[in-house]
Amino acid sequence: MDNQTTVAKFILFGISSDSQLQVFLFFVFFVICVIILLGNILIVAVTVTDLMLQSPMYFFLRNLSVLEICYTSVIIPKSLSNLLSERQTISFLGCATQMYFFLLFGISECCLLAVMSYDRYVAICNPMRYSLIMSRKVTIRLASVVWIAGNVVAFEQTVTIFMLSFHGSNKIEHFFCDVIPVLKLASTDTSLNDVINTVLTVVFIIFPFVLIITSYICILSTILKMRSAEGRHKAFSTCSSHLITITLFFGSCFITYMRPGSSGSVDTNRAISLLYTVITPMFNPIIYSLRNKEVKEALRKLLGSSRTS
Repeated sequence: MDNQTTVAKFILFGISSDSQLQVFLFFVFFVICVIILLGNILIVAVTVTDLMLQSPMYFFLRNLSVLEICYTSVIIPKSLSNLLSERQTISFLGCATQMYFFLLFGISECCLLAVMSYDRYVAICNPMRYSLIMSRKVTIRLASVVWIAGNVVAFEQTVTIFMLSFHGSNKIEHFFCDVIPVLKLASTDTSLNDVINTVLTVVFIIFPFVLIITSYICILSTILKMRSAEGRHKAFSTCSSHLITITLFFGSCFITYMRPGSSGSVDTNRAISLLYTVITPMFNPIIYSLRNKEVKEALRKLLGSSRTS
């Protein structure tokens, strides 16, 4: 048997290695966390209570906001506590738990963004049959598939990775327990895990992205054929928010997970990861509320009623 001690906890590199910046970064990320939570909670409240926002588009938007709330709760609180502690550690079980939920919400978001693009495709390219194709039963089934797919893959990945032996270094070159930094610490052969990661990247990042691009090519073709300038403007406005979210989220995912051998310095990898773990969840409520007249009107009514009560 191996005489080396099995790793019981991991040391995270943290968001910044500069100790003088850590207190400042704590307040910055605390404010960001509050913005993410309040913004997404408002969107969930508005899309639930307003009768005008009961279409499939807003049903999926509500699911996206729930994902962002959960996503933020998995990553930021632990990072905040580590910014104020000398030993930025996480237990073996805590690391596995964090990775499971990170994968669950990350994979679910990739799939949900693809579903949202399909919803826009049907609404713009086949408006006469939209209510038939995107019925309530269909939208609930699509949302269920998104959450189930994320759960199954997250569970399989987490179990597969944490069944490996960890006897060497316990220093994770990241501010949370991501797949690639944790696999680098394994004491056994990880070639099978690397193959699984490649397959999952293709299925849950590249394939949804291809579906999204295909949907928007069809949407753009349909919009350009519209005779009414007002119709074209309305169609573009309903899609622009989704396109901004896709660009931010998938762009950072591609840079993180599609580079050869996950090359790049620790600081670079952490900065890129902040895009999809912190920046995108912060901007999503702003993007969807400020660029959507129906959401803005519903927010005014919700905030107005809360003041009067």
